[in-house]
Amino acid sequence: MHSAHPALGIDHGDARIGIAATDDFGILAHPVETIDRAKTEPLERIASIVSQRKIKTLVLGLPVRMDGSEGTSAEKVRAFGEKLRLQVPDLPLVFVDETLTTSSAATKLREAGRNAKQQKSIIDQAAAVEILNAWMEEAGNSKFEI
Repeated sequence: MHSAHPALGIDHGDARIGIAATDDFGILAHPVETIDRAKTEPLERIASIVSQRKIKTLVLGLPVRMDGSEGTSAEKVRAFGEKLRLQVPDLPLVFVDETLTTSSAATKLREAGRNAKQQKSIIDQAAAVEILNAWMEEAGNSKFEI
């Protein structure tokens, strides 16, 4: 099993990509930034975040339909994942079902009193945090091999 820490969570979108990271021990996830694809080349930016933060695992949210099948959004994410693999070839890349993460992130932010519409970039980061949380839950305690 991967004793992977820290990890980078990626919420892929056509306009923006939300980025979150775990702490050095892979226990807590926190928002990092939102990459605006119109202004920034996302693969290069992710590669530089990876090296700055000494990331060991990439976790990419995969939009799966409610019936468990994958549509065009999932294809886009998988294609992005392949490019990311080429950009950062020495790191494992994990896909996590993100079906509920964006709405769950929006709900949490609303509860925290933020207006979701004004907070699009924060939502992307929050969704990336949820992706990391989902991955950590899936991995269970097996990854706390310190």
